[in-house]
Amino acid sequence: MSKIHATAIIEKGAKIGKDVEIGPYCVIGKQVVLGDRVKLISHVCVDGDTKIGEDSVVFPFASIGHIPQDLKYHGEKTKLEIGKRNRIREHVTINPGTVTGSVVTKIGDDCLFMVGAHVAHDCVVGNHVILANNATLAGHVEVGDGAILGGLSAVHQFVKIGRGAMIGGMSGVEADVIPYGLVMGERASLHGFNLVGLQRGGVSKALTKEILLGFKDLFDKDGTFEEKKAKVRKEYSKNKLMIEILDFIDAGERHRALCIPKG
Repeated sequence: MSKIHATAIIEKGAKIGKDVEIGPYCVIGKQVVLGDRVKLISHVCVDGDTKIGEDSVVFPFASIGHIPQDLKYHGEKTKLEIGKRNRIREHVTINPGTVTGSVVTKIGDDCLFMVGAHVAHDCVVGNHVILANNATLAGHVEVGDGAILGGLSAVHQFVKIGRGAMIGGMSGVEADVIPYGLVMGERASLHGFNLVGLQRGGVSKALTKEILLGFKDLFDKDGTFEEKKAKVRKEYSKNKLMIEILDFIDAGERHRALCIPKG
């Protein structure tokens, strides 16, 4: 049986799953769907066409699903979809999509959004992603599985961050980040690979060494970038992660440049 505090306000039409806990002074809008065993600690506001997946926990003063911080938004019907087992800490803000974007903001499973983190309209966030304290995503950002964004980092709109990437604290990211890339700086540049992430992902030392050699061939040597990409794709054709990085670089239309090493 769900536990709903007497001071909570739940508008007619909201759908509440089994064994949900809604603490003091929470406000739930009429289109909200809370999955089974979702827990809202207290003072949580959830509005709009918002779904929060089962076993997720939202901490005090989080604002989830309220209208985007976009002056072009004029009340159109848009959505926010949050997956399972997410941890959304105090003062986090997550906005729905816009009709000028994908209409929906999507968040995967098992993510951690630390105090004051912000996810803007039309973002797509994968599984097992961590946004540390006050990390912010502008609109239309894509973040791959397992990426970690350090505290006070900021990601420019339309940037794509590959899976397993690591963004250093207080970094300003204006360009796309390759899978498992390590970037940092006031205007962030690529500093190599997230070696800890590779280790946690079960990548062997031998394979890691090969990836580092491929990285050097791709970014450090003479020749045009197209020539270097072709050479690396041929020489490391059996290295799935290196091919994934090249596919990420070559994939579709790019709104932003690629984040590369300085110099």
